[in-house]
Amino acid sequence: MNPCKAFRVFQEGGRAQGRFTEMRLEELAPGEVLVKVELSSVNYKDALAGTGAPGLIRRFPCTAGIDLCGTVAESADPEFKPGDGVLATCCGLGESQDGGYAEYCRVPSAWAVPLPAGLSPFEAMALGTAGFTAALALQRLEHEGLRPGQGPVIVTGATGGVGSLSICLLAQAGYRVTALTGKPDQEGWLKGLGASEVLRRDSLDFSRIKPLGQAVWAGAVDSLGAQALSWLASTMLPGGAIASIGLAAGAAFSATVMPFILRGVSILGINALSVEAAPRRALWRRLAGELKPRALDSIAEPIGFAQLPEAFSRMLAGKVRGRSVVRISGPEASR
Repeated sequence: MNPCKAFRVFQEGGRAQGRFTEMRLEELAPGEVLVKVELSSVNYKDALAGTGAPGLIRRFPCTAGIDLCGTVAESADPEFKPGDGVLATCCGLGESQDGGYAEYCRVPSAWAVPLPAGLSPFEAMALGTAGFTAALALQRLEHEGLRPGQGPVIVTGATGGVGSLSICLLAQAGYRVTALTGKPDQEGWLKGLGASEVLRRDSLDFSRIKPLGQAVWAGAVDSLGAQALSWLASTMLPGGAIASIGLAAGAAFSATVMPFILRGVSILGINALSVEAAPRRALWRRLAGELKPRALDSIAEPIGFAQLPEAFSRMLAGKVRGRSVVRISGPEASR
């Protein structure tokens, strides 16, 4: 088989650097399932890893890309047969294991998810790790007792992948959603996804957070962390819960215990990496069924494989909304 095109991250001169290259199949990391990759996506973690941010890649060289979808080319696991549609998200792809930014990828069978009926490959990657995380957040919030009618649910980082998909999932489930964003020019787009209200981040003074502020939110999906998470904790309704899914604004978190003791507020850590195979597959089936966002075409932008470096730069500069789906193979990959 001819060498395959890949975007790999190398450690050279004491720093990580990503670039396009060619690799042989025998260079791929081990795994029971060889996938001919059709599509991947761009996540914030991909943009960081692909531009050499330290601490993300655990082995060098490593093919970047934490999401992939394609067809099985070879399999040592009888559950997967050549020609089967399959997807894989996070789990270590693009970090400790070669990821989806290559025409072929070997995946441990425990990480592989049969492409559910009801999802096209494009839809699967429009969701990707971001959609899986948003669905996991909703599932955890509802497990904690959140129900429509208890009060509004706020989504921070609303124009990002997890944020925009969370708005869709929550609105479709009957919740009244407030989108918190630093991009006021996207208000119309956010309301089109299902947000009832758009709150501008510059309207809030995070430097003057009260231990107990006005109680407003029944639930929250937070991708910012730092002061935004502190503010959320102080403004939750009694019994409210926050799904903490990211730290785009920083890892530090400062708060008093008062919201947790006096209002019974919960912070739920959401880690898509740690979900075992059976519940992972079950949640993907839900995403192909009753949870499937109706606005995926409005959220996802298709790009060619060759456009990856530009996509990384735009994402890190905060110029991307929603999701970018990457065509890895086929005639559109080189555009």
